[in-house]
Amino acid sequence: QVQLVESGGGSVQAGGSLRLSCIVSGSTYSGDCMGWFRQAPGKERETVAIIHSGGTAITGNSVRGRFTISKDNVKNTLYLQMNSLKPEDTAMYYCAVDLIRRRSCYWGDKYYGQWGQGTQVTVSS
Repeated sequence: QVQLVESGGGSVQAGGSLRLSCIVSGSTYSGDCMGWFRQAPGKERETVAIIHSGGTAITGNSVRGRFTISKDNVKNTLYLQMNSLKPEDTAMYYCAVDLIRRRSCYWGDKYYGQWGQGTQVTVSS
């Protein structure tokens, strides 16, 4: 069984930075696609960034140039470096993995079958 545990969330002022981490454990995991997603109160969950095991990464328009997704295959850890944070980045952030092996990753969150519990990010103005 695959388990994901996020950490690194917190409260920062606008313009600040945070780095989220997501440790993936479970010997059965052999997927290719991992991602970060977020959900603000009263809003739908949105995809923030995704990355393929081959290294290809895609970042959403609202965070491009400010957020960077990366992964450490040795540590089985997914990261999201968030710089120049804005109040509108306030949300619960989740990491998730697609359990199916794919040549390229889907952007939509419905393809990601295993999720972490989330970590809260709050940005004040």
